Amino acid sequence: MPHTASGPDLTVRAAVPGDLDSILALHGRARASYYRGRLPDALLDDPAEQARWREAWAAAVERPDGTVLCAERAGTAVGVASFRREEGALPDGVVLHQLHVDPAHWRSGVGTALHDACVTAWRTAGHATARLQVYWHNRRARDFYARHGWLPDDTRRPAPDATHLGLLLTLTPGAR
Repeated sequence: MPHTASGPDLTVRAAVPGDLDSILALHGRARASYYRGRLPDALLDDPAEQARWREAWAAAVERPDGTVLCAERAGTAVGVASFRREEGALPDGVVLHQLHVDPAHWRSGVGTALHDACVTAWRTAGHATARLQVYWHNRRARDFYARHGWLPDDTRRPAPDATHLGLLLTLTPGAR
């Protein structure tokens, strides 16, 4: 699914197993940017945690019922997104599990290009809604999703001590 967006130097494409090391490095830098200082450093730097993420990303890339998109500039991964049909829900729902942009590329159109590629894929597949969970303290991400039309998911109220906020995007024809 090649897709060029936000200029000729940015390409969004389906990830392949050979992208795993780049995805993991990018994911680690992104997670550190919004969790460091909120989670113990030992947890972020823990080899077991890194191995768990390697396994999860490898499985996501290989899943026949999911999609991982990789955004590249000059052959370097600068963003990644992962989504699949919402388990246990009607076939018209999809869940965005991950969307990360390398912090060195924030505010450069990478996140929007990934988001646009996801929305295009969701609409093409006939999904009517998309859902995600965003870390409550990640104000940058919450603002990004709000700019792209995501609203609080009133059907999934967080617990008082929840660390994540549920968001919903209605995928109506012609809407962003």
